[in-house]
Amino acid sequence: MSRRRNLRDTSGVRWMGPVAVAAVMTLVAGAATAASAEPAPAVPDASGVRAALQRTMEAGAPGAFAVIRNHDGRGGDQTVALGAADLDGRPMDAGLRFRVGSNSKAFASVLVMRLAEQGRIDLDEPLRDFLPEGTLPLDWQMTGRQVMQHRAGVYDHTDDLLEHTGEETTAAFEQRIRDNVYEPADLVAMSVKHGPQSTPGARYAYSNTDYVLMGLAVEHLTGRPYADVLREWIIEPLRLRQTSFVVPRKAIDGPHATGYLTNDDRSKPLLDSTEQTASWIWSAGAVISTAEDLDRFLTALLAGSAGGLVSDGSLRQMPRVLPTPTAKISYGLGVREISLSCGKVLGHGGIVQGYQTQSFSTPHGERTVVVFANASNNGAVTQGLMGALEPAFCGKHTRGPGRPFTEDTDRNDTTVPVVEDTRV
Repeated sequence: MSRRRNLRDTSGVRWMGPVAVAAVMTLVAGAATAASAEPAPAVPDASGVRAALQRTMEAGAPGAFAVIRNHDGRGGDQTVALGAADLDGRPMDAGLRFRVGSNSKAFASVLVMRLAEQGRIDLDEPLRDFLPEGTLPLDWQMTGRQVMQHRAGVYDHTDDLLEHTGEETTAAFEQRIRDNVYEPADLVAMSVKHGPQSTPGARYAYSNTDYVLMGLAVEHLTGRPYADVLREWIIEPLRLRQTSFVVPRKAIDGPHATGYLTNDDRSKPLLDSTEQTASWIWSAGAVISTAEDLDRFLTALLAGSAGGLVSDGSLRQMPRVLPTPTAKISYGLGVREISLSCGKVLGHGGIVQGYQTQSFSTPHGERTVVVFANASNNGAVTQGLMGALEPAFCGKHTRGPGRPFTEDTDRNDTTVPVVEDTRV
């Protein structure tokens, strides 16, 4: 039986329609300015960003871009776009739409936190009580908070879909991903049959199934399709005009970058993987968006109540991160933290067939950075893209207050490691 406490919104956040979004973003900018009593972010190192994007392309991506936006009133926005949006040679454009992959988890976490604010879900009770009956076994005690932190011991169903021994990634994509339509409950069933992988709360293990479960909780507790809740609670209030969730429709509407899946056999050509149902990843990775919309979403989120997405109380919980096995990377409630030489940044990343995106912000939203490449299944592309974050946030000359940066001596301090979610 569900332990729902009440259905009244007790969050104290005023949920706004589209007409109020201009006022919302003014409040967001004001919140960032107020927070900027801290030192201003360093001037971005445009040449360093460009060099990282160039390395990304040399590793195999047709094109890449970085969008740097400052929200502290000091100006200095920058956009760098290199290479091609498709193999026909169309120039890369930072305004194009693309699949954001696991950046979708930050969207899902906002919906769950709002449900918690309304008393519809208790993140410290077993998650099974807030899901359709039978979704999880009765003896599975992991809480919603542990699931959101990837510390629940839930097997990642995508391992069954993508990692068959001896099978090329491109073959797996064509056989089980591009055209297949999966029900979210069936994805969870794939995971459940493997049993718990660890004691809940004992260790971190990234699992896309965790956020399929949170999407199912959203549907169960609202009685509405996930896509509708996402649209009405996030997309429409923030006027994210280029953001959509269209599972299982395969096409990306409007101007978009073509995504390419790198073949495991590098002698074979890139595979156009743009069109896919995305049902295999659903609420954990199926959002389509743009750099501009990701900037708006992340800035509103980090403004707390002023941004209109979550309350200040929820915002305090989401970045309470715990370490992961990857150096410099920690994880909270749908939010990843990366330690750079000049401080910590918050956001998420996404790697899904054909597309890679990292979208991060300074903790109070003074600066956001979105970096993108249109190729996946290539660790060198991922490393190149991650390498754009350090110069975008920290600039050329500082690695900390009063400490000079020298590339030869501080290379290890400034290299951002590839995160563990190398597929989604």
